[in-house]
Amino acid sequence: MPAISTGLGPIIQYRFRNSDGANLKSICGDQLLQRLGPEGTAALGKPLNRGLYECIRGAIQDGSLAPATRLPPQRDLAAELGLSRNTVMFAYDQLLAEGYLYARTGSGTFVAATAPERYLNAAAVPATEVGPQAMPGLSPRGQRLLANASASPTQWGAFMPGVPDVTRFPHRRYAQISARVWRNPHPEWLSYSHGGGLPALREALAAHLRVARSVRCDPDQVLITEGIHQAIDLVVRMLGSPGDQAWVEEPSYWGIRGVLQVSDIGMVPKLVDDEGLTLPDTEAGGEMPAPRFIFVTPSHQYPLGAVMSLKRRRALLEYARQRGSWIVEDDYDSEFRFSGQPIPSLQGMEPDAPVIYIGTFSKTLYPGLRMGYLVLPRSLAGAFQTAHAELYRAGHLMTQATVAEFMQAGDYAAHIRRMRPLYARRRAILAALIERYLGPGALHEHGSNAGLHLVLRLPDDADDVAITAAARARGIMVRPLSRYFIGDAVQRGLLLGYACVPEEDIAPAFDRLLGCLPRGGMRAPQR
Repeated sequence: MPAISTGLGPIIQYRFRNSDGANLKSICGDQLLQRLGPEGTAALGKPLNRGLYECIRGAIQDGSLAPATRLPPQRDLAAELGLSRNTVMFAYDQLLAEGYLYARTGSGTFVAATAPERYLNAAAVPATEVGPQAMPGLSPRGQRLLANASASPTQWGAFMPGVPDVTRFPHRRYAQISARVWRNPHPEWLSYSHGGGLPALREALAAHLRVARSVRCDPDQVLITEGIHQAIDLVVRMLGSPGDQAWVEEPSYWGIRGVLQVSDIGMVPKLVDDEGLTLPDTEAGGEMPAPRFIFVTPSHQYPLGAVMSLKRRRALLEYARQRGSWIVEDDYDSEFRFSGQPIPSLQGMEPDAPVIYIGTFSKTLYPGLRMGYLVLPRSLAGAFQTAHAELYRAGHLMTQATVAEFMQAGDYAAHIRRMRPLYARRRAILAALIERYLGPGALHEHGSNAGLHLVLRLPDDADDVAITAAARARGIMVRPLSRYFIGDAVQRGLLLGYACVPEEDIAPAFDRLLGCLPRGGMRAPQR
């Protein structure tokens, strides 16, 4: 059997006579196809059919075979080259499939007018040749989103807020469960999700929330999402309209603001004190219009750390009922409280409360899991499940099956119990360093003994954004407190996460952070 020589480099001349039955010249020239025997194929390192395909394709690409050129019939070319017809058939079929050739019934096979590479391999255009109006620009809301973007390009290291210690996650146990699930997966688990998520996970989650967070729910009210951002996005799309107003805590989580911005929901900042979000004095008159949404973090205010008082919770629920507002309760890290009793959820305080409860596995398991959840009023659950499937084409059911078994076997609760004292120790170490070197007033007064971060207060004239940049240059990840405010009543400070920092690394990292703080005027404002 002939083979293609290793001299496939230069394409010579491709000549065809009209289909008059005269002797055909080799499509690839005598120097390209030679009868070398099996050793030629080995030297080329590819099968004969692939080599012939590449030879013809190269001739089309460099113009040796012009558009509309009629190729020899497969049987004739095979005889001319001493190849099997199957070899030639493969080359033709592949070239037809890729658009290099086209066939006309009864007429033959021809070179296409335009080779695919002319589209696939476009030449690079120098940046100077691209005018400022070459493509449509971003929308105003897209520009606003980017102008206020706060997602950090680095998500690990001292003192990254909000990140748990993923190195302590029980990877081996989780992998065992995952491997067992994957050994014999249900076919429907490998398709799209519908109905709010895997029933087994919704059942396990409902059972956990009833016990651990006093949430009033059954599995039909639980909807699994890809994190808190998607959950908020779904709530706003389903219950809000452009131009609606939302109350947000001042300061508040930047991620909520981004979702509201792109949905054209107006934001009204409401200051936070030591009892949580402040409510208007309805008896004083001049009350502002009722909001469509009220976003709160009552169990551990983000980012300052206050716990909403019972009096304020009851007043908030009453306010929302009277004015037809929806309370969106973000319970992002309430599992980690290091003293006293757990703070029950706002949702569970009253039957049929106007509350949509949002939670996440990002703090208890790991952020890369991208799994959160909604607990909805029964009247909304079915509509939200359908909308979730329509908007996001949910999936990841194999992961949900793994997490469900992880919870049902008791591993989830055990992991939280192990991490709680670990995070408490790390918080105590960092708080002691701050008080030792900067004074007790440097810890924010609203901070509670809970969560995965604390707030270092700075003087009012400090530039916490510049300090954050200087710390990043030294390998220290902190966030500026001022970026969490919307209005003018801005406080200066730094968010310091301690959960992902080993105890032995806290002091050296804090020492590097001290080198970024302004010397001399570091006394925090008086409480």
